[in-house]
Amino acid sequence: MKLSELKPNPDNPRIIKDDKFKKLKKSIQEFPEMLVLRPIIVNEQGMILGGNMRYRACLDLGMDEVPVTVAKGLT
Repeated sequence: MKLSELKPNPDNPRIIKDDKFKKLKKSIQEFPEMLVLRPIIVNEQGMILGGNMRYRACLDLGMDEVPVTVAKGLT
């Protein structure tokens, strides 16, 4: 799914900063296949339910698309 179609969850309780965020970005760059194994989870409206930090890292890396799983019936 295009990153531009995803909506970050404003109620996301998890935030990583600085060094851990850099490590996440490096991990995505070095092993992008992991995004396929652990996709971003969204609801039917494109709101991110799981993977807000992966979304932000991918956005920061300039990626256009990421693997997602749509969880139907969840909010």
